[in-house]
Amino acid sequence: MSEPSLQDDVLGELGPDRLGEIAGLLGTDAAGARETVATTVGAMTGGLQEKADADDDDGNEVRQAFAEVAEPPLQGVATLGGGLLGGGLMAGVLAKVSKPVAAAVSKKTGIPAATVARVIEMLIPVLLTVFAKRAAAGKNAAGSPGAAPGAAPGAAPGGGGGLGDLLGQILGGGKK
Repeated sequence: MSEPSLQDDVLGELGPDRLGEIAGLLGTDAAGARETVATTVGAMTGGLQEKADADDDDGNEVRQAFAEVAEPPLQGVATLGGGLLGGGLMAGVLAKVSKPVAAAVSKKTGIPAATVARVIEMLIPVLLTVFAKRAAAGKNAAGSPGAAPGAAPGAAPGGGGGLGDLLGQILGGGKK
């Protein structure tokens, strides 16, 4: 049994209404919107993985953002913001990669970069939701492998297991 791809999870989370909005923005049908979303999500996650693998400030920021996504959600009043507080750092990281991703997707598809950027703006909250769900599913299924009980997520960002496994799980593991 194969797990759904990140693109499939994003498309599922978008649902037909928001996919229709994207299709309208792009001036295409649902199939064209799906293809553009899949291409955009692939480019974004590739950019995130590349940054996460870097041994610099950008890499540290991306790894920290993924560790934050893996934190249990806040309870009570904080949940009224739709998880925005829990996705703050990741939302910023996604926003940073959005411009180069928009340019790359535009070059690949011929869709104007400004239009792709608007699609990305619509995808960021969906990506945050999918990342959080994947992180939660991994913790529930595997009991947070490689992490000592009570250990801070991301405490050893470059270490084997732990965060590397989390990145693979959230981003979908191997490259297509």
